[in-house]
Amino acid sequence: MSQRAAQVLEAVDAVAGYTTYIDLIRPLIQGKQIVSTAMKKEIDRVSAALDLALAGTSCAVVSSGDPGVYAMAGLVLEMCRERSIAIGGTDNPDNGDQLCIEIVPGIPALCSGASLLGAPLTHDFAAISLSDLLTPWETIEARLEAAASADFVIVIYNPKSRRRADHLTRAQQIIMAHRDPSTPVGIVTGAMRENQRISLTTLEQLHQAEVDMQTTVFVGNSNTFCYDGYMVTPRGYSKKYNINK
Repeated sequence: MSQRAAQVLEAVDAVAGYTTYIDLIRPLIQGKQIVSTAMKKEIDRVSAALDLALAGTSCAVVSSGDPGVYAMAGLVLEMCRERSIAIGGTDNPDNGDQLCIEIVPGIPALCSGASLLGAPLTHDFAAISLSDLLTPWETIEARLEAAASADFVIVIYNPKSRRRADHLTRAQQIIMAHRDPSTPVGIVTGAMRENQRISLTTLEQLHQAEVDMQTTVFVGNSNTFCYDGYMVTPRGYSKKYNINK
C-alpha cells in the first residue's frame, strides 16, 4: 500500500471492507470499529460507511490494490450521488449532507504483477476482467476481440472461479485468432503477498496454467519477448535509435 494509505488507516476511527481484505490489514487497525462483509455485499458496507461518516465517525473503505481499479471508489461516489451527499469540492445540495472524501491511490495488481514479471506493460495495454457478475459475457468477449485485434498487451483480471471455470479458455481462443501461439504470457498470483506465485508460459499453453481469483494474467503483444526469465514489451526505441551501446 502507499504511505498515504497507511497514514489514513492510522488516523480514521472506523474501517469498512471485504472480510478477506480486513484480515490482510488487521494488524494495522487494532482498536478501530470494523465493518466487515462477505463477497457481493459491497453496497451494504458502503452504505454503512457513509452512515458512519455522516454521523461524524471518520471511516476508511478499503480495497485490494487501487480503489479505483475494479474496486470501491466508483461505488462510493455513485452512492453519494444517489443519496444527494455532496463531497469535497462540490456545492452543498439543498437540505442535503456533505462529506469530505479522499480517494487514496494504491498499487493495482497490474502494476505489482508487471514488476514481478519484468516489463510487460511498457507499451499500450488493455485491462479486462473475465468476471461476468456485473458485466455481460457478450460485452467481455467483444472487448477481448477488440483488444486482441488491435495488438494491445492484455491484462486479464478475475480469470477463473469455481462458477467460471471456462472463461479463460474462451478468452484464450479469442486472442489466439489474432496472435501467434508462442506469444509470451505471464501469470502472477498473490502479488507481493505470502502466497505469491510467478510463472511464464505461452498463449498456446495458457489453458493449462494454474490460476484463481487472485491471479492476474499478462498476454503479450506481437513484439513481447522473454529474456533471462523476464517478460518484456519493447516501447520501440530499437526501431528508432541504436540501443547497442
